[in-house]
Amino acid sequence: MSQKLLLIDGNSILNRAFYGLPDMTNSQGLHTNAVLGFLNIMFKFLEEEQPTHLVVAFDLKAPTFRHKMYAEYKGTRKPMPEDLREQVPVIREVLTAMDIPLMMKEGYEADDLLGTMSVLGEKEGYDVTIVSGDRDLLQLATDKVQIRIPKTNRSGTIVEDYYAKDVLEKYEVTPKEFIDLKALMGDTADNIPGIPGIGEKTATKLIKQFHSIENAHDHIEEVKPNRAKNNLEEYYDQGMMSKELATIKLDSPVNISWEEAQIQNIYTQEAYQLLKKLEFKSILKRFDGEDTEEFVLKTETIRDLAQAEELFSSAIRKEVVGLSIYKEEIGTWLALCMEEKKVWIFPAEGFLTEDFLMQKAGMLYQHVQKVGMMEVKEYLDEFQLTEDCGSVFDLSLAAYLNNPLKSTYEYDDIARDYLGLMIPSRKELLDKKTPMADENGLTAEGEKILSYEAYVSMQAIHPLSEKLKEWQMEDLYRKIEIPTMFALHDMEVRGIHVNRCALKEYGDKLVGKIEELKSSIYKEAGEEFNINSPKQLGVVLFEHMKLEGGKKTKTGYSTSVDVLEKIEHLYPIIPMILEYRQLTKLKSTYADGLANFIGEDQRIHGKFNQTITATGRISSTEPNLQNIPVRMDLGRQIRKVFLPEEGYIFLDADYSQIELRVLAHLSKDEKLLHAYRENQDIHTRTASEVFDIPMDQVTAMQRRDAKAVNFGIIYGLSAFGLSQDLKITRKQAQEYIDKYFAMYPKVKEFLDQEVENGKTKGFVTTMFHRIRPIPELKSKNFMQRNFGERVAMNSPIQGTAADIIKIAMVRVNMKLKEKRMKSRLLL
Repeated sequence: MSQKLLLIDGNSILNRAFYGLPDMTNSQGLHTNAVLGFLNIMFKFLEEEQPTHLVVAFDLKAPTFRHKMYAEYKGTRKPMPEDLREQVPVIREVLTAMDIPLMMKEGYEADDLLGTMSVLGEKEGYDVTIVSGDRDLLQLATDKVQIRIPKTNRSGTIVEDYYAKDVLEKYEVTPKEFIDLKALMGDTADNIPGIPGIGEKTATKLIKQFHSIENAHDHIEEVKPNRAKNNLEEYYDQGMMSKELATIKLDSPVNISWEEAQIQNIYTQEAYQLLKKLEFKSILKRFDGEDTEEFVLKTETIRDLAQAEELFSSAIRKEVVGLSIYKEEIGTWLALCMEEKKVWIFPAEGFLTEDFLMQKAGMLYQHVQKVGMMEVKEYLDEFQLTEDCGSVFDLSLAAYLNNPLKSTYEYDDIARDYLGLMIPSRKELLDKKTPMADENGLTAEGEKILSYEAYVSMQAIHPLSEKLKEWQMEDLYRKIEIPTMFALHDMEVRGIHVNRCALKEYGDKLVGKIEELKSSIYKEAGEEFNINSPKQLGVVLFEHMKLEGGKKTKTGYSTSVDVLEKIEHLYPIIPMILEYRQLTKLKSTYADGLANFIGEDQRIHGKFNQTITATGRISSTEPNLQNIPVRMDLGRQIRKVFLPEEGYIFLDADYSQIELRVLAHLSKDEKLLHAYRENQDIHTRTASEVFDIPMDQVTAMQRRDAKAVNFGIIYGLSAFGLSQDLKITRKQAQEYIDKYFAMYPKVKEFLDQEVENGKTKGFVTTMFHRIRPIPELKSKNFMQRNFGERVAMNSPIQGTAADIIKIAMVRVNMKLKEKRMKSRLLL
């Protein structure tokens, strides 16, 4: 078998990976996207090339001989983003752990080391492949040395491959002449000056004719055009320096032997542990062998009634146990963990009925100090649990409070973050071919998931509780979140009645209005087209109708709401399109969407989620019943399809201006507190101060503008944002904000202090100690940092308001049940 050497340009590929993947962090907050991307690219080339030898080269921060020759070399480059910088030592550590040799040498660039190694490899008879995103390396291509350049485009990553003949075909010069090409035209990326006035086209023509910068200079009278001739003569020394800067050294000091470069086992135990810390599950799958075997639990399936009774009797004497349940039409299974690495699985069959298992699980909650379970809300009725049950420990809820920015709080997330265990997720174990259970019972994968969940539910109680204690969130968890879970469960079970016929009538009415609008739009446009296609709509509006205000993007004209609203008052077709969009959304989301969720009892039993929003607000899904529109008449009409039961009415209760009241309380601003204590209209009061007029002379429009200022302040709205909202100049908007802060100075102090807290602590808190981490405040990106500042100002207010609403909801729900009243909470 022929020997093949794979050389990787470490910095270049790490850089490409960083910009190619979205930002990612592990549970410790370490940025990891560049490392993951680098490894994926490396594995791709290892699989494609099947090399026998592998070396990765990196630049060091020290100046090279090029900097000594030309101080401005690479002087125009922006500093490396901090999020990328912190990943450089990590990738080096991972590669070292994989026994992959690294080439780094002070005074030399990675290119020089790669070039030297490629020459040595070719001399030794190796086929050589260099992987880099840097085209400078094309000068190294020969008949045996191939340069492979990964390139990202819209369809994904493609790779350009270059041997010497490919360089000649693409650039019309040989690899060696490629150096002269760069010397003439210069390079803005590396700040190589080249020769002024000579661009790529002229440089290519000259090198094709003369083959080198020196030969062109020797035949200066033959150089055309005159400008190139004059500049080449005047700046020849600069051109020669540029050539030296652009030339990769092929005799650099490299001290890696062929034996060291030979690929052995890169899937080492050390690398496995490192990748585990980085939480790269997809890459861990590549490892095998005893050292890297996945976490294994002992499981025992119990079908005997006496044995089951005995085990549950043992369990009630424990301090903590973990439960998990899988339930569907095909059957029900319960898993119990009360010992280290041992799980018992009880299928609901024979004497072990489903009722028996649910009763035994409920009994555990009465006797055991803490019963851990994921998503316990689903089983509160079956376990016959009430709000005063202190043993309930919902792991997902606790994990959410400890870090509300995560997208999932599954058993594998909790195992990784709180037990240091990497175990396969539900998604990794199941697919269309592998269900949780089939007609034969639980599949092997289903059994794993159920036992992992029960084990983690027991083991993670202590670390999660300790973390809650550390954050001072025990009361928030026990007195607000757990009771809220019961209230949400009650509402899900009760559901809300929907009149199916009225919903259909509503849908038909929308269809009629949509068809009317369609005809009017076609008539106004003078042609028929697909109104739902942004591309077609853009062409019709801004090319065929020649409307002003079109914004051309890569994919066509933008027809976003922002763009259309700016010209809404100028052209009759625009309000029609905006209304058409609203009505089609109403139809798909509500008229059609709601119908899919009506149950046999003619009620919608939606889901209410506690672990979705970062501020602690409850969200509603399947369907979203919290965003029923009210702004347009046809939107309001949808509410008529929701009906109370006969003999009942709907009662709607809310706090007035809760977030502004919270702001008054938290900031302790005397004027704001006084306005509320005196029951003044806060928006009229603000308008009076901002516009410098008596309160009794404030107009409806001025009050509306003041309202935008009041709520804008809560959301950290900038002068630009306020100017957009109120359609005024930025200067005017800034004056409004300045006057507001002059009127309520302690509000400004409070908001500034929250931003400072966010920067120093990394998070802000609500009045009830709910935390909101703000990693964006450390970002080098101005927009991200700006967003972080707005979050720091708003989260303590919005989060406190959400907590107060939860407390109210819980108290109302409990009091109605205690007093055995007919009234009940629905939404």
